[in-house]
Amino acid sequence: MTPEQLVAGLVRLLTVTPAGDNAFTGGQQSGGIGRVFGGQVIAQALQSAQVTAPEGMEAHSLHAYFLRGGREGVDIDYAVAADFDGRSFANRRVVARQDGSAILNLTASFQLPEEGLEHDDCPMPDVPAPEDLPSDTEMRKKFLAEMGEISDAQRELMTRPRPIEMRTSGKLHWMNADKKPPHAHSWFRAAAALPDDPALHRAVIAYASDYTLLGTSALPHGLSWARGELKGASLDHAIWFHRPARADEWLLYATDSPWSGGGRGFNRGRIFNRDGELVASVAQEGVVRKARRG
Repeated sequence: MTPEQLVAGLVRLLTVTPAGDNAFTGGQQSGGIGRVFGGQVIAQALQSAQVTAPEGMEAHSLHAYFLRGGREGVDIDYAVAADFDGRSFANRRVVARQDGSAILNLTASFQLPEEGLEHDDCPMPDVPAPEDLPSDTEMRKKFLAEMGEISDAQRELMTRPRPIEMRTSGKLHWMNADKKPPHAHSWFRAAAALPDDPALHRAVIAYASDYTLLGTSALPHGLSWARGELKGASLDHAIWFHRPARADEWLLYATDSPWSGGGRGFNRGRIFNRDGELVASVAQEGVVRKARRG
């Protein structure tokens, strides 16, 4: 598939269909297998909330809890509750269900844009430009060549074309077995141009924010999901949107993990545009357990 086709498929995936009063249906990823990608559920839930938001208000934050793993091949139903509509802020609560069972709860807050006090005390990390880095596709091919024996399911997941292009400075947890500090830096953008819809760009950023994040907590341990050494799943996910940004232009995702323990890993993310401005902040906690052998 061409990048344009992949991105068109992503736009369709993140365009929810009305299914009644404050109810929507999210479609399925083409060719998806196994468990639904968490970023998809977050983005579809956000889109459902954005459709019902008061005119002129923009999402500035969301908080989500994963309850059950969704499965591919089944549509997801989204029920939206309009809990609050004020003059400056509004709130929407979304429950995502699959086959009648809740798989995610999400709350999104909206604000009418306004001028206010400004400061930005968060410098962008000094990393190579995306043009100077190998693509994620190249890195995955290299990994598979060095990996040797790997399951068909893992190989299919690693080689599947993605609508989000990524370029990493340094190495993510799956790239080698070395123990390293819990910090990672990846540029990302939609693989082709997106429509000029700010709500869609927020949804695509939300979708992409679930990439690389949980893996950051595995870096100090030299373990990887790709090598079958870990078991994990996202528990919650929060995003604060600080300023508008285009998801089809390069954005730097700087992640770190200040703590892990008790079978959980806590991770943070900062998203910057090419001008070094902080676009969004992310936080997530997930299950991180060593896989049992035999």
